[in-house]
Amino acid sequence: MTADAAGRYATALFELAKSEGAADAVEADLSAFRAMLDESVELVGVLASPLYSVEAKSGVLAALANKAEFNTLTANAFGVAASNGRAGQLGTVARVYAALAAADRGVVTADVQTAAALTKKQVEALAASLKSAFGREIEVRTEVRPELMGGLIVKVGSRMFDSSLRTKLDGMKTAMKEA
Repeated sequence: MTADAAGRYATALFELAKSEGAADAVEADLSAFRAMLDESVELVGVLASPLYSVEAKSGVLAALANKAEFNTLTANAFGVAASNGRAGQLGTVARVYAALAAADRGVVTADVQTAAALTKKQVEALAASLKSAFGREIEVRTEVRPELMGGLIVKVGSRMFDSSLRTKLDGMKTAMKEA
């Protein structure tokens, strides 16, 4: 999980935040940042685009961190990532950081993708099912992906369970081509 650049940034940030006693604050900041990315296609575009300079990306990230009152470690990490040309990977850094923090707490993280938003009751039921299957506490993180059309994709560690309608239709399409 941490072999790529985003993983290295997340690991370094987690270790530094933990040593400074700010791991929870940084995790909250990164969670809020992921929510910002989910809500703003423009922000994702600016951070990922080579059309914007390092200075422009650094300025956007600094303004965001200031406005959201992020921890100094979070703001500094954003600046380092941007200056090294990694601003577009900050969403992945946030995701890996959350997984590292959850593992540190002894909690397994399940990334769940669904076609429509799950209710709180559905998330709780899913967490309970996963807890009985894996025998550990499960933290469920959801993401809405309408292109799945129905069903869900659950990823826990290196295991993935895909019951999405999109995958089933693609499988049928492949089977029909082979016939």
